[in-house]
Amino acid sequence: MAKTILITGGAGFIGSNFLHHILSRYPDYRIHVLDALTYAGSVDSLPPQFLDSDDPNFTFWYGDVCNAELVNTLVAECDLVFHFAAETHVTRSIFDNAKFFHTDVIGTHTVASAVLKAGSRIERFVHISTSEVYGTASREAMDEDHPLNPMSPYASAKCGADRLVYSYWQTYGLPVVIVRPFNTFGPCQHLEKVIPRFITSMFLGEELTVHGSGKAARDFVFVEDVCQALDLIMKAPDKQVHGQIFNVASGQSRAIIDVAQDIVRLMDSGSGQIVHMRDRPGQVLRHTGDTSKIERVLGWEPRVDWEAGLRRTIDWYSANPEWWRQRVWMRKIPLTFTDGHTEYH
Repeated sequence: MAKTILITGGAGFIGSNFLHHILSRYPDYRIHVLDALTYAGSVDSLPPQFLDSDDPNFTFWYGDVCNAELVNTLVAECDLVFHFAAETHVTRSIFDNAKFFHTDVIGTHTVASAVLKAGSRIERFVHISTSEVYGTASREAMDEDHPLNPMSPYASAKCGADRLVYSYWQTYGLPVVIVRPFNTFGPCQHLEKVIPRFITSMFLGEELTVHGSGKAARDFVFVEDVCQALDLIMKAPDKQVHGQIFNVASGQSRAIIDVAQDIVRLMDSGSGQIVHMRDRPGQVLRHTGDTSKIERVLGWEPRVDWEAGLRRTIDWYSANPEWWRQRVWMRKIPLTFTDGHTEYH
């Protein structure tokens, strides 16, 4: 049966990729996208039908996720809610953190309260959290019961949102599912994030800047695999997923210095120079995701390996210079350290 879906943050990175995923597999679904089009969101990432005002099945709403009247109206028309809308950059949260708590916490409260108000109309409320809520790994692989130890304002805001959504399951019995993707990468990702920053630096003939020694490690998962996990969550029986938290990861961690070296190698350039700069405050040393729960419950596993995903990402940025060149100026953030020294990260 055709569904009506609300996707908050649908003009952002994972949200827009999920939107394309849904359209390609469920063409009869009706979809509302809500996005404030901050620096990280763009109508360029949306399918063309969302800009066609004559198509009643695809509507784009330009608005703030904290606007309760707008969110209440949209949620009341939907069967499923996928909440992506958030400020997401660790470095930017250190530079200017107030908007992170406004969007990530207050915005999530607005959406959760709208779902509560809509009552039984809402079949599933999927909240997109993040692995950053865990902080540095305290064991080899981080499962969903790993302690939450956020180490940046961004991570703290997302942790607050994560726990707020869970409280709505415990208190009100809302049909909540929390998803914690690890470091997602792929097409349409903003240039402030490490992989598109490295790739575009290569195209521009610039140095690739690495924080500290570059040994800080992350678990990178291709965005298509994240979208497939969300699809499985959308279709799963209630008893399998309601009130549950799921990691989405590759199960492998990679040092950032190795990521830079892989990009230089795959782009077949002898000119890629890697330089080191002062380490970022609140740096997470390692993330490695344990996905045994989502594998066991939903049969999900990553399909796109690291090198294949990286090649596809490089190819997309190569084929879409008009998309990323207008964002080059937003790649770096000034950070002032406790000794008063300022660097651009």
